Amino acid sequence: MTINTVEKNKSLEEMGLIEDGKIINLNPAKISEIVSSHEIDSEAQLEQKLIAADKAFKTWSKTPAPTRAKYLSKANEIFTAKKEELALTLHRENGKPLEEARGEIQEIIDVFEFFIGEGRRLYGMTGQSEMPNKTIMTTREALGPCVFITAWNFPAAVPAWKAAPALIAGNTFILKPSELAPLSGKLFVDVLNEAGLPEGVAQYAMGTGSVGEYLAKHPLSKLVSVTGSVEVGRHVAQIAAAGFKKCALELGGKNSTIVLRDANLELVLDGVLWGAYGTGGQRCTSTSRLIIERSVSDGFLKQLVAKAQDLYTDKPAINYAPIINKKQLEKIDNMVQRAIKEGAELICGGKILDDGSNSGYYYAPTILKAKHGSEITKKEVFGPVLSVIELEENTKEEFLNKALEIANDIEYGLSNAVYTQDFNLGMQAVHAFESGLVYLNAPTIGAECGGASQFGGWKNTGNGSRESGVAALETYTQYKTIAIDYSGKLQRAQIDID
Repeated sequence: MTINTVEKNKSLEEMGLIEDGKIINLNPAKISEIVSSHEIDSEAQLEQKLIAADKAFKTWSKTPAPTRAKYLSKANEIFTAKKEELALTLHRENGKPLEEARGEIQEIIDVFEFFIGEGRRLYGMTGQSEMPNKTIMTTREALGPCVFITAWNFPAAVPAWKAAPALIAGNTFILKPSELAPLSGKLFVDVLNEAGLPEGVAQYAMGTGSVGEYLAKHPLSKLVSVTGSVEVGRHVAQIAAAGFKKCALELGGKNSTIVLRDANLELVLDGVLWGAYGTGGQRCTSTSRLIIERSVSDGFLKQLVAKAQDLYTDKPAINYAPIINKKQLEKIDNMVQRAIKEGAELICGGKILDDGSNSGYYYAPTILKAKHGSEITKKEVFGPVLSVIELEENTKEEFLNKALEIANDIEYGLSNAVYTQDFNLGMQAVHAFESGLVYLNAPTIGAECGGASQFGGWKNTGNGSRESGVAALETYTQYKTIAIDYSGKLQRAQIDID
């Protein structure tokens, strides 16, 4: 989904990703390798898919939830059996290290396992009526055909986060995967259909922004769930509002890790390294800012630089992700070079390692010392770039207050972390962060998918919806209140308070 579809299609054609009406899916770690190609759906094809989704909804929504869970259980058996095959495809499609790819497919299995259980827990409520011989109860009803517009960085797990609660609640869906990594989304839907889901319940649509926009605007779609940028989310929200559709948004992040002087620095080192450079920094939860006390900063950064530089050598990188395409690679480098010109101190990295000439698109793990307020400390980079903000305050309490002020002074509110062995200060921090996810002595990435772990952000990161966890069912259901009067006469509400 984009505001200017024509410009995006032109850009894609210039990068060689669209040829003769097909999406060409390249391996960003080895751009000479074509992973797959996909026909772009026409409006007529999209119309038929929406009609099929609407038709299937009428039956699927009436199927008992425990029965719907059996379909998901069968799908999970297939996901488990095909885990390595799906992981290898994902690894080739977006360059994610194989171990990370395996973890992402396991995320599908875990999410489905959780929502299979929710098939027997789609509870409503009962309550006391204000009149005698009358009962009030609520049920949770499905919405209808849902549209999922997903991102390339988690092309398998994010569709699962959306599909599992949607399906168990009785909805149907059409997935529009990112044109930069479409195969994993297609294979995800293929497994669901292999498991025997009724025709039209789970579908995918291939294309660029115009396909997502068509699906979002169509009167037959009842919910639009988007993982993407703030710009995209705002545009989709406007489309949904015009059609009075439910809209779920999971957007950008600019996440901070605060390190107090008493922190376990070995733990911090591992957490920041993984948080900043896992998936090549291409996560909405990636650690983008390190706010650290000056007294421990120099020694810590010396160790961090050594480990960061080891992530990528002149040999093929097996534990370091490439950047998804050349356009994003250049965007990252431009932001870093502007930061240096604005006064940031380059500690390591700060350069393109491979622009595709040798193999794939790689950017050096980068560390900058920067001042809060500069572009690099306020805007999402979506790459392996860590901005370090050093503070010198007399007490830990003074440092933490200033660090929290900086951490919260951004438009996003997704994930933050604090490292300290002072439990009292740690708990003060977790309650003061303005973000949907907060970690104490753990990195900003690595959200779980269980019932108590709800994924989503505050401020411009989203609109209050949550993915995975039991709260996702709120997104994909609507309440119906049922009043049952067994008094045998007309009653009017009247409460005597005398």
